[in-house]
Amino acid sequence: MNPQGKWVCDGVPKNNDQQYASNQPHTPQENHGPDCLVCGLPKEAMIIGAKTQQVQKISPSQRTVISKPSTPLPIAILLGILIALAAGFGLYTFLQRGDKPALSSREVTESPSVKPGETAADPQAIVSATAANAELISQGEKILLPGAANAAKQQGAAAFAQKNWDEAIARYQQAVTADPNDPETRIYLNNAKAKKAGNPLTMATVVPVTPSPDSAKEILRGVGQAQDKFNQSSPARLLEVVIVNDVDPLKAASLSQDLINSANVLAVLGHGVDNGSRQAIAMYEQNGLTALSPISTSITPGEGGQSRLQTISLAKKANELLGNYLQTVGTTLAKYAKQKSSQPAVVVFHNSDSPYSQQLKQQFTTALSGVNGKVVKEVDVADGSFNAATELSNASKAGAKIAVFALSKNKVDRAVAIAQANAKSGTPLQLLGGDELYNPTILTQGGDAINGIVLAVPWSSQPNDPFAQQSASIWRGRVSWRTATAYDATQALASALTQNPSRPGVSQLLNQGIPISGTTADFNVLNEVPLVKAVKGQNGPPGSKYEFNPI
Repeated sequence: MNPQGKWVCDGVPKNNDQQYASNQPHTPQENHGPDCLVCGLPKEAMIIGAKTQQVQKISPSQRTVISKPSTPLPIAILLGILIALAAGFGLYTFLQRGDKPALSSREVTESPSVKPGETAADPQAIVSATAANAELISQGEKILLPGAANAAKQQGAAAFAQKNWDEAIARYQQAVTADPNDPETRIYLNNAKAKKAGNPLTMATVVPVTPSPDSAKEILRGVGQAQDKFNQSSPARLLEVVIVNDVDPLKAASLSQDLINSANVLAVLGHGVDNGSRQAIAMYEQNGLTALSPISTSITPGEGGQSRLQTISLAKKANELLGNYLQTVGTTLAKYAKQKSSQPAVVVFHNSDSPYSQQLKQQFTTALSGVNGKVVKEVDVADGSFNAATELSNASKAGAKIAVFALSKNKVDRAVAIAQANAKSGTPLQLLGGDELYNPTILTQGGDAINGIVLAVPWSSQPNDPFAQQSASIWRGRVSWRTATAYDATQALASALTQNPSRPGVSQLLNQGIPISGTTADFNVLNEVPLVKAVKGQNGPPGSKYEFNPI
């Protein structure tokens, strides 16, 4: 029996210990270890009057990841999700198994026993048919991405819902031909083919379809391209992808339960770093369903340019990738600011409601002081009284020459407003920012105001990059770092699913770690993150005369 016993944490300390005063509340989480799987509070913090050791609290936004390696790491494993994501998942090929012993054929082929609430595996099953959040989940039976779908796509969804695989394939093929840039359609086409072939390998990808459709499309392009490549390689079992709309952090736990309950789903890609995602990852962990996410994935360097991808327990509180990555982003932006001024004076725009934003602000501020720079003003764009023109005027009066956007992706509109106000000022500031602003919206809505903005992103398209060339051919245009990262993360899961097609098999393989190697990147994003600049060009998103080009 676990010596810790069962206890429940809601994120609010009960012992009045000031070192945990800044902790945020969350949905009650049942724990069996010394610390909460969601927020990291110790068990003692939930006991009135209990004393806790006086140690520095390590919050999700403050964790140290891994020591900086001397060999290049595959970028897509760094951020997927993405991160997308969220950090977490270079760019291209996952190699053979490492030196850990393979699972026996018995271990590989046996499926886990069906748990209460879990549906037995059925190769023809539609996950949403038994899901509590059916409207947010699709393998091809419904259209999730917003916008007008062409008639062929709608007909494909109707045929898929009826399990008429031949008709679904025919209609989705027509839809792909009509709109080759739509990743959802391509994934559903491959899913219909996988269903027809029988006994597919099924994974789920959790993406922000409703809150951030552009980011969701970029991620799905990477997933769809990897699925397409895998299925065309004539594997014994085709890959099927369940798309899940991560509509709200409060829905994350319920969505994760839907995936846990479907025995067909053998692995999950996605989620972020918010409390909802942490709760979802904790639930996957407790139920033996592997998830590649920013807070459950580690990379360690190896010899000969290889590194090792490994899933980690939330309870370990170590080896997270996001912290080191954002530290490098902060350092890269600070060095660029130093190039513009010997003593750079900076105003930092951030949003206090985002852990990503707060950590990037902190890392940049620390790095800036190391290059003889200074943050002369901090502005919280989440403040209800925020006014872009007023804040820029005040920043200029304080001596700012550079503005840094440490903003999360849901604040792109604020970044555009600041850029427009900056362009109208008599002495515009140089604009810098992180990867969350690498978004078509800032190019289409920002207009001339974003001309010259510089962003630090973990991957940038190069004309002679094989991955970029292949992606441009498939998607009829340039792709983003989110596409590249999702591509490699999907390849990682496909590799694991092929070798060990069961939840225990995938879990054991990724707990051991699998060797990975990037072939299209000659930089190490834990040492320096590439910079891109908005310039006039013909390769930007529709409606914009600007594009992002590498510096």
